[in-house]
Amino acid sequence: MIPSTNGLPTPLASLDDVFAGGDTSEKPVKVFIGHNLGNRTFLMQLPMHEFYGMSEVANEPTRDGETLAQRKLDPAHAQKLATYILKGLLSAAIDYREARSQPVSDAMRAMLKKIGPQPYLSLQPVVVNIRDCNVRGEDIRGVRLIDKQTEETTGFKVFLSQRHVLWVVDGQHRRMAMHMVFAFLEQLRSTRTYPKKGNLVPFGDGEAVGPEDAKIWEECFERARTFCTVAVEVHLGLKPDEERQLFHDLNRLGKKVDTNLALQFDNSNPVNLFIKERLIDELGLGVVEADVKSWSDDDGRVVRKDLVSVNAILLLNRTNINGATSQAIEGRIDTAYWFWSAIREIDGFGEERAREKTVAAQPVVLKALAKLVFDFSFSNRRPDDGDDLTERLLSSLNDVDFSHGNPMWRYYSLSGQEREAHGLGGLAAYLPDDDGGNRDLGGFQGGVMRFGAKHNDIYPILGDMIRWKLKLPSRQKSSTSPS
Repeated sequence: MIPSTNGLPTPLASLDDVFAGGDTSEKPVKVFIGHNLGNRTFLMQLPMHEFYGMSEVANEPTRDGETLAQRKLDPAHAQKLATYILKGLLSAAIDYREARSQPVSDAMRAMLKKIGPQPYLSLQPVVVNIRDCNVRGEDIRGVRLIDKQTEETTGFKVFLSQRHVLWVVDGQHRRMAMHMVFAFLEQLRSTRTYPKKGNLVPFGDGEAVGPEDAKIWEECFERARTFCTVAVEVHLGLKPDEERQLFHDLNRLGKKVDTNLALQFDNSNPVNLFIKERLIDELGLGVVEADVKSWSDDDGRVVRKDLVSVNAILLLNRTNINGATSQAIEGRIDTAYWFWSAIREIDGFGEERAREKTVAAQPVVLKALAKLVFDFSFSNRRPDDGDDLTERLLSSLNDVDFSHGNPMWRYYSLSGQEREAHGLGGLAAYLPDDDGGNRDLGGFQGGVMRFGAKHNDIYPILGDMIRWKLKLPSRQKSSTSPS
């Protein structure tokens, strides 16, 4: 930075120095000076809206291609982050009022509940680079901030002009998410309607914004301009190839969080909350974090990621719970709790070495049962008697032989005569045609049936077998439902 005397900038010597030193667009910013592995950096806090206006992302090729220093943007990921930021702004608006002993309306708390509260919200620091300066920042004007009582340095004030663009090295999706949030709030403020495209809340597409909602979103916009800040680490004078290296190091040298641990820690997803509050705490379902590699070590607890996968099918008819909202599972929780209560009553389930005692301890079988409940109770094409079918299913699970020795699981490896001998002749009408699909359900060896790893191919067929056994309607159009 340009030197100063007694806290005042040293007079510049020439016209060139004046042009290099700053301009009328300068913006004072308080910073701490750090040395990240020896490289000088500025650490600053900027209001979210202000950071967005001062920053850019080099992810579009230029004529020479030299300034490109970012990967291609993923709009879907940015959309998820935008929803998260909007939730954070609403939470911040509530905190801001509470900290100042101002009333928080019931409508504001209800809005937070609608979009999904969570225990804590925070954005990680954004890493940027100012290209138009030297690597020590010595050509950026600044002054030292001193505590008058102790005469200690408390920080620095630097003056950034329009040429000092904050080029985002790590955080382009967070910046795009901010853009989506501001666009969403601007539309609400100007048109008083929720957008049909780019709506960041799970309701109101194209509907008018009521007076109470309008006040809430106006306050969220104000918090983004003032109260909510973004932590920024500013690198100085890096060339595009150095930005690329920094991007690589920040994104590739870290270790990805284990799936089970991530699911254990996440309290924002409503399906995760259902698992923790209802299944683990209330029902007492045993959960283990690590995969069970040897069945002889199985203590009867369910692997967390398997439990989440089963509930994703049960509540959402999806392979994962990403983006699940409270509205999406509203009215389904009691049935899901009933499902797991019934599963616990299956002979051998939850016991020591459960996987050796019952195939129901294998997650693919649980997925088959979960899909049946979803189809009967929650699907848009649910039958008129869907609730009765769900009750018949869950009250009759022990009428299904979930032992490893049940020949039904080996249907595709049996000959026609063996199928008839085992009483499986009528099962064919419930199963899909043999042509063009995976019919390798698994292997039976040493008295144990181990289903295969291709769960998405296997669990629908297992569901068909259970439908047949319990005389539930077939999903095959060519077959007739039992009376």
